[in-house]
Amino acid sequence: MKLVTFVALSDSRNTEIPGALVEGDRVLDLTAAIEAGTKKVDASSLLRLIEGGDLAKEAMREAIAAHTKGQAPVGAVHALANVALLSPLPRPTSMRDGYAFRQHVETARRNRGLEMIPEFDQFPVFYFTNHQAVVGPGALRVLPRHLEKLDFELEAAIVIGKTGRNIPANRADEMIFGMTIMNDFSARTLQMEEMKLNLGPAKGKDFATALGPVLVTMDELAAKTKKTPNGNQFDLAMTARLNGKELSRGNVKDMNWTFAQIMERASYGVTLYPGDVIGSGTCGTGCLLELNGSKITDNLWMKPKDVIELEIEGIGKLTNDVVLEEAKPEM
Repeated sequence: MKLVTFVALSDSRNTEIPGALVEGDRVLDLTAAIEAGTKKVDASSLLRLIEGGDLAKEAMREAIAAHTKGQAPVGAVHALANVALLSPLPRPTSMRDGYAFRQHVETARRNRGLEMIPEFDQFPVFYFTNHQAVVGPGALRVLPRHLEKLDFELEAAIVIGKTGRNIPANRADEMIFGMTIMNDFSARTLQMEEMKLNLGPAKGKDFATALGPVLVTMDELAAKTKKTPNGNQFDLAMTARLNGKELSRGNVKDMNWTFAQIMERASYGVTLYPGDVIGSGTCGTGCLLELNGSKITDNLWMKPKDVIELEIEGIGKLTNDVVLEEAKPEM
C-alpha cells in the first residue's frame, strides 16, 4: 500500500484525511472507505491506522479492494490533481535521525581536515529532531537566517508500526510499518555555530523536516529487500535534483548500519511507539555541505524559489520549493 495524508482543495476547513494512492493518479479516502467496510477501526488519521495494528491493515486492504471492484463509497475517490498531499504523518509521535552512511561521514570529515572517527564503527548514533515541524511536499517556508547556507539532505526513513522495547536487531524489522523519503533541511551556519558548544544540532535543524510524498508498506518493497544477520537491506536507488539538475545519487542498501541496528540502539531501555520516525542519515553525496567541500559544487546553497526533488525507487518523489517569510511574532 502507498499511504498518504491529504487535504481536498475544495475543502475550506483543510481537513486532514488518510488516504491510499490508487491507479497511480487517484487518492482513496480511507476514512470514508473503511467506515463503509466490515472492519471497524479508528480511521480518523494515518497515525490512528498505524496504531490499529493488523486489524487496521486488513481494513485498509479491504477498502482498497472494494475500490478496485468499483465499490468505493460515492465521493471517496479524488483525482490527485484535486488534493494537496501533506506529510503522510503530519505530526509523528517522535523523530530520530541516524548517521548510517559511512561515505557521507568520512567525506564530510575529510573535507574539514579530520580523520574518520573510529566510534562510527562501534555503534549507530542518532539525534532527536523536531517532530512538530514536519512538512510534506510543497512550500518550505524559511526565515532569513535559515538561508545562511540552506541545505537539503537525501535520506530514507522508516515508521515504527508496533510498540517495542529492548528489541534485538534480528527482530527489529518486524516492527517497521513502512518507509518514506526524508529531507532533513539544514541551516548550516546556525548548525556550525551551535555545535561549537558540543550540543546540537538544534536550531540548525528544527525549523523543517520533509517527509513523503507517500508511506509505502514494507510488503511493497519485498522484491528489493535482502535479509542479513544485522537486519534487512533495501536495494533502492536514491537521487536528488536541485532545479532539475541531478546532484546526488546513492542507494539505501549502502547504509553501513541497518535500520534494524539503529532500532536496537534506540530501543535500549526505551520504548518505541507506532508512529515514531527514524531517518537513515544522509547518503554519500546527499547534501550540499558534502558536495561543496568535495568541489563538486562551488559554494552552492539553496535560495528562495529553488526547487529540490528527492526520489527513492519504489517510494516516489518528494518535491519542495523554498519560500522566504518574514519573522513576525505569533502568539
